[in-house]
Amino acid sequence: MRIAVTLVLLLICAPLAASGPARAGLVAAEVKKVEAAPAPNAALPLDASLIDEAGRAVTLRTAIGGVPTVLVFADYTCRTLCGPILEFTTAGLAKTGLKPGADYRLVAIGIDPKDKPEAAQAMRARHIDNGSPINAAAVFLTGGEAAVSAVTEAAGLHYYYDAEHDQYAHPAAVYVIDGNGTVRRVLSPLGLDGADLRLAIVDAGRGSVGTFADRIHLLCYGYDPVKGIYTERVTTLLAFAAGITLVALLSGISLMAMRERRSWPP
Repeated sequence: MRIAVTLVLLLICAPLAASGPARAGLVAAEVKKVEAAPAPNAALPLDASLIDEAGRAVTLRTAIGGVPTVLVFADYTCRTLCGPILEFTTAGLAKTGLKPGADYRLVAIGIDPKDKPEAAQAMRARHIDNGSPINAAAVFLTGGEAAVSAVTEAAGLHYYYDAEHDQYAHPAAVYVIDGNGTVRRVLSPLGLDGADLRLAIVDAGRGSVGTFADRIHLLCYGYDPVKGIYTERVTTLLAFAAGITLVALLSGISLMAMRERRSWPP
């Protein structure tokens, strides 16, 4: 599972390159390796010990609470796209029609081990409406280098630290995981809408979230791991329609042959 992040990387890294090659903290070879590419059915370490905004130690298992979870990795002191990505995600979640807390949770994990809970609090306050139901179902976490590395490596998140500018070049990706911590989908936050998020969360719910109509939609829409979006399964639908047509034709021919045989004289 791999999503296209070239455009996002250009936007994230633009401030790093703006001051000229002599001051750029990242080289092209490093930028090319920045991606969100989890292995199939990647399992996140649920026992990883992280820190919530109140400074309490919590496991990832506690944070997701056994329900489908939308997971965003962020640099809490980022001055470019991390905030807008979080806003795109919450805006999309608000349009899913699903119930925050009961149907899903939102979890943000800081990738910078230097960030403290105060930085997580500030990120939440800047980019999520304090009175929204989504805010009540959100958890912002920080952690030491070992814990953060364990989670990001399991998620297939590859990023680089630019010490000169104290910023991270990382892919803009929205993970959807099931209640057991298995990565089900990686979506692109660019153009992210409520329909894509709803389908991903319903899929991660494995029958516990959504309606019968949602499951029908999942049959009609396929996940594109390159674009990180859901698209209509046109080929599948055409093949299905062709199969139905063929069966109808064969049935008609068989019926006509039977009638013709009956009309023959004994």
